[in-house]
Amino acid sequence: MAELYREMDFELDPLFETIISDLMTQDYSIVDHFIDPKTVSLLRHSLLAHFEEDRFKKAAIGSKTNEVIAAAIRGDYILWIDERIQTHVENLFFKRLNDLVAYLNRTCFLGILQTEFHYALYPPGTGYKRHLDSFQNDHKRKLSIAFYLNPEDWTETDGGALALYIKGAGEEQTVLVPPVGGRMVIFESQKIPHEVLKANRDRLSITGWLKTS
Repeated sequence: MAELYREMDFELDPLFETIISDLMTQDYSIVDHFIDPKTVSLLRHSLLAHFEEDRFKKAAIGSKTNEVIAAAIRGDYILWIDERIQTHVENLFFKRLNDLVAYLNRTCFLGILQTEFHYALYPPGTGYKRHLDSFQNDHKRKLSIAFYLNPEDWTETDGGALALYIKGAGEEQTVLVPPVGGRMVIFESQKIPHEVLKANRDRLSITGWLKTS
């Protein structure tokens, strides 16, 4: 992203600037309090309500035209969020997200035209093996995002960390990101392999991608 960034003549957003700086230097960014705690709590209750209504489905691996359910690789249940019929609290999330997208497009000329997001719930003992978010014949996914909805009492012993595998000049480095409620992780979809480590309690998030045409 470094070669795309150009400072523009408008009011800068400190948090968004931090995200851009991180992406330019390390291809990922970890930010806390992307959304206020009250909204995080409301989103968590929304996810759990949808789950209780049996609206989630078992997640699959591969592209939509070649989906394979493989519990040994991926154990989450998901519910796609349709921006056209979202609830009030989901609208708060997408407003904040779309503000970020507009900022990235204006400062970094990324050409993000689509967003694709779903709720995700990992039951205890499940995770998602190492993978890359870019399909072989589809490179529209530019940035991957995980926004965590877990309760405030989440601890390291609860597991469920996101492992980012960073390739540098030397040995590969592993960055572990605990899924603390209100935390957002954003990273280059085509560059960073990652893995969801097994959780010891229900692990909740909104996960998705910023996509080009």
